[in-house]
Amino acid sequence: MLPRVYPIVASAEWIARLLPCGVRLIQLRIKDRPAVLREEIRAARAQCLRAGAQLIVNDYWQIALEEACDFVHLGQSDLDTADVPALRRAGVRLGISTHDEAELERALALEPDYVALGPIYPTLLKVMPFAPQGLARIGQWKGRIGARPLVAIGGLTLERLPGVFAAGADCAAVVNDIVSHADPVARMRAWVAAGEEPA
Repeated sequence: MLPRVYPIVASAEWIARLLPCGVRLIQLRIKDRPAVLREEIRAARAQCLRAGAQLIVNDYWQIALEEACDFVHLGQSDLDTADVPALRRAGVRLGISTHDEAELERALALEPDYVALGPIYPTLLKVMPFAPQGLARIGQWKGRIGARPLVAIGGLTLERLPGVFAAGADCAAVVNDIVSHADPVARMRAWVAAGEEPA
Protein backbone atom coordinates (compact mmCIF):
# COMPACT_ATOMS: atom_id res chain seq x y z
CA MET A 1 0.00 0.00 0.00
CA LEU A 2 1.02 3.57 -0.63
CA PRO A 3 0.97 6.27 2.03
CA ARG A 4 -2.14 8.43 1.74
CA VAL A 5 -0.19 11.49 0.62
CA TYR A 6 3.11 12.22 -1.03
CA PRO A 7 4.84 15.36 -2.33
CA ILE A 8 6.37 15.89 -5.76
CA VAL A 9 9.48 18.06 -5.80
CA ALA A 10 12.17 19.14 -8.26
CA SER A 11 15.41 18.57 -6.32
CA ALA A 12 17.19 16.50 -3.72
CA GLU A 13 17.39 19.68 -1.66
CA TRP A 14 13.59 19.76 -1.42
CA ILE A 15 13.56 16.11 -0.45
CA ALA A 16 15.98 16.81 2.39
CA ARG A 17 13.68 19.60 3.63
CA LEU A 18 10.50 17.53 3.56
CA LEU A 19 11.57 14.06 4.73
CA PRO A 20 11.76 15.12 8.42
CA CYS A 21 8.04 16.01 8.23
CA GLY A 22 7.10 12.34 8.33
CA VAL A 23 7.06 11.84 4.56
CA ARG A 24 7.31 8.14 3.66
CA LEU A 25 7.06 8.44 -0.13
CA ILE A 26 8.26 11.29 -2.32
CA GLN A 27 8.55 11.85 -6.06
CA LEU A 28 11.50 13.53 -7.71
CA ARG A 29 10.44 15.23 -10.94
CA ILE A 30 13.30 17.04 -12.66
CA LYS A 31 12.65 18.93 -15.88
CA ASP A 32 15.19 20.58 -18.18
CA ARG A 33 18.30 19.83 -16.08
CA PRO A 34 19.84 16.78 -17.75
CA ALA A 35 23.35 17.50 -16.49
CA VAL A 36 22.37 16.90 -12.85
CA LEU A 37 19.94 14.02 -13.24
CA ARG A 38 22.05 11.17 -11.94
CA GLU A 39 23.60 13.23 -9.16
CA GLU A 40 20.18 14.41 -7.97
CA ILE A 41 18.59 10.96 -8.17
CA ARG A 42 21.51 9.37 -6.34
CA ALA A 43 21.40 12.01 -3.59
CA ALA A 44 17.62 11.70 -3.28
CA ARG A 45 17.84 7.92 -3.05
CA ALA A 46 20.45 8.13 -0.28
CA GLN A 47 18.35 10.62 1.68
CA CYS A 48 15.28 8.42 1.41
CA LEU A 49 17.22 5.34 2.52
CA ARG A 50 18.47 7.15 5.61
CA ALA A 51 14.95 8.36 6.45
CA GLY A 52 13.23 5.02 5.84
CA ALA A 53 11.27 6.58 2.97
CA GLN A 54 10.77 5.51 -0.64
CA LEU A 55 11.64 7.44 -3.77
CA ILE A 56 9.61 7.71 -6.96
CA VAL A 57 11.63 8.87 -9.98
CA ASN A 58 9.60 10.62 -12.64
CA ASP A 59 10.38 9.71 -16.27
CA TYR A 60 14.05 8.68 -16.04
CA TRP A 61 13.54 4.97 -15.72
CA GLN A 62 17.04 3.99 -16.90
CA ILE A 63 18.76 5.97 -14.14
CA ALA A 64 16.19 4.84 -11.59
CA LEU A 65 16.92 1.26 -12.56
CA GLU A 66 20.68 1.71 -12.35
CA GLU A 67 20.44 3.49 -8.99
CA ALA A 68 18.09 0.85 -7.51
CA CYS A 69 15.26 3.28 -6.82
CA ASP A 70 11.94 2.11 -5.40
CA PHE A 71 9.47 3.42 -7.99
CA VAL A 72 9.36 4.89 -11.46
CA HIS A 73 6.47 7.11 -12.53
CA LEU A 74 5.86 7.18 -16.28
CA GLY A 75 3.65 9.26 -18.49
CA GLN A 76 2.02 7.78 -21.56
CA SER A 77 4.76 8.94 -23.93
CA ASP A 78 7.41 7.45 -21.64
CA LEU A 79 5.77 4.05 -22.02
CA ASP A 80 6.75 4.04 -25.69
CA THR A 81 10.42 3.55 -24.81
CA ALA A 82 10.48 2.21 -21.24
CA ASP A 83 11.71 -1.32 -20.65
CA VAL A 84 8.95 -2.38 -18.28
CA PRO A 85 10.12 -6.02 -18.08
CA ALA A 86 13.59 -4.82 -16.99
CA LEU A 87 12.03 -2.68 -14.27
CA ARG A 88 9.97 -5.65 -13.11
CA ARG A 89 12.97 -7.98 -13.00
CA ALA A 90 14.82 -5.45 -10.84
CA GLY A 91 11.89 -5.03 -8.47
CA VAL A 92 11.32 -1.38 -9.38
CA ARG A 93 7.65 -0.59 -8.91
CA LEU A 94 5.70 1.29 -11.55
CA GLY A 95 3.17 4.11 -11.50
CA ILE A 96 1.50 5.34 -14.68
CA SER A 97 -0.28 8.62 -15.46
CA THR A 98 -3.72 8.41 -17.06
CA HIS A 99 -6.11 11.04 -18.38
CA ASP A 100 -8.70 9.18 -20.45
CA GLU A 101 -10.16 5.73 -21.03
CA ALA A 102 -7.63 4.71 -23.68
CA GLU A 103 -4.73 5.62 -21.44
CA LEU A 104 -6.27 3.73 -18.55
CA GLU A 105 -6.63 0.62 -20.68
CA ARG A 106 -3.01 0.86 -21.76
CA ALA A 107 -1.86 1.36 -18.18
CA LEU A 108 -3.85 -1.55 -16.78
CA ALA A 109 -2.45 -3.88 -19.44
CA LEU A 110 0.99 -3.27 -17.89
CA GLU A 111 -0.26 -4.13 -14.37
CA PRO A 112 1.21 -1.07 -12.65
CA ASP A 113 1.66 -0.78 -8.91
CA TYR A 114 -0.49 2.34 -8.96
CA VAL A 115 -2.50 4.38 -11.44
CA ALA A 116 -2.44 8.18 -11.33
CA LEU A 117 -5.36 10.31 -12.50
CA GLY A 118 -5.14 14.01 -13.16
CA PRO A 119 -5.41 16.85 -13.18
CA ILE A 120 -8.29 16.63 -10.72
CA TYR A 121 -8.49 20.43 -10.49
CA PRO A 122 -6.97 23.16 -12.68
CA THR A 123 -3.23 23.26 -12.12
CA LEU A 124 -0.63 25.97 -12.59
CA LEU A 125 2.24 23.50 -12.79
CA LYS A 126 2.16 22.96 -16.54
CA VAL A 127 -0.07 23.44 -19.54
CA MET A 128 -2.32 20.39 -19.68
CA PRO A 129 -3.95 19.09 -22.86
CA PHE A 130 -6.68 17.57 -20.68
CA ALA A 131 -9.49 19.38 -18.89
CA PRO A 132 -9.72 18.94 -15.12
CA GLN A 133 -11.04 15.49 -14.33
CA GLY A 134 -13.15 16.41 -11.32
CA LEU A 135 -14.07 14.30 -8.32
CA ALA A 136 -16.62 12.13 -10.13
CA ARG A 137 -13.92 10.73 -12.40
CA ILE A 138 -11.99 9.52 -9.33
CA GLY A 139 -14.88 7.23 -8.42
CA GLN A 140 -15.16 5.95 -11.99
CA TRP A 141 -11.44 5.17 -12.16
CA LYS A 142 -11.44 3.47 -8.76
CA GLY A 143 -14.28 1.25 -9.91
CA ARG A 144 -12.21 0.23 -12.92
CA ILE A 145 -8.91 -0.49 -11.20
CA GLY A 146 -10.20 -2.27 -8.10
CA ALA A 147 -7.69 -2.88 -5.31
CA ARG A 148 -4.80 -1.26 -7.17
CA PRO A 149 -3.98 2.13 -5.57
CA LEU A 150 -5.37 5.21 -7.29
CA VAL A 151 -3.34 8.39 -6.95
CA ALA A 152 -5.08 11.73 -7.50
CA ILE A 153 -2.95 14.62 -8.72
CA GLY A 154 -3.36 18.14 -10.01
CA GLY A 155 -4.50 21.29 -8.24
CA LEU A 156 -4.81 19.55 -4.87
CA THR A 157 -4.78 21.55 -1.67
CA LEU A 158 -5.11 20.56 1.94
CA GLU A 159 -8.64 21.94 1.92
CA ARG A 160 -9.59 19.78 -1.08
CA LEU A 161 -8.03 16.62 0.33
CA PRO A 162 -11.08 15.24 2.22
CA GLY A 163 -13.19 15.43 -0.94
CA VAL A 164 -10.53 13.63 -2.95
CA PHE A 165 -10.44 10.77 -0.45
CA ALA A 166 -14.23 10.67 -0.18
CA ALA A 167 -14.43 10.34 -3.98
CA GLY A 168 -12.34 7.17 -3.84
CA ALA A 169 -8.67 8.12 -4.20
CA ASP A 170 -6.28 6.01 -2.16
CA CYS A 171 -3.50 8.55 -2.29
CA ALA A 172 -3.02 12.23 -3.14
CA ALA A 173 0.10 13.67 -4.74
CA VAL A 174 0.82 17.34 -4.08
CA VAL A 175 3.12 19.88 -5.68
CA ASN A 176 2.27 23.58 -5.47
CA ASP A 177 0.36 23.50 -2.19
CA ILE A 178 3.68 22.55 -0.58
CA VAL A 179 6.46 24.14 -2.60
CA SER A 180 4.66 27.46 -3.15
CA HIS A 181 3.48 27.76 0.45
CA ALA A 182 4.92 30.43 2.72
CA ASP A 183 5.95 27.68 5.18
CA PRO A 184 6.45 24.49 3.16
CA VAL A 185 7.61 22.44 6.13
CA ALA A 186 4.58 23.28 8.25
CA ARG A 187 2.30 22.69 5.28
CA MET A 188 3.91 19.31 4.61
CA ARG A 189 3.42 18.31 8.25
CA ALA A 190 -0.25 19.24 7.94
CA TRP A 191 -0.58 17.09 4.82
CA VAL A 192 1.06 14.12 6.52
CA ALA A 193 -1.25 14.51 9.52
CA ALA A 194 -4.28 14.71 7.25
CA GLY A 195 -3.19 11.56 5.46
CA GLU A 196 -2.99 9.71 8.75
CA GLU A 197 -6.55 10.54 9.77
CA PRO A 198 -8.99 7.60 9.63
CA ALA A 199 -10.74 7.24 6.28
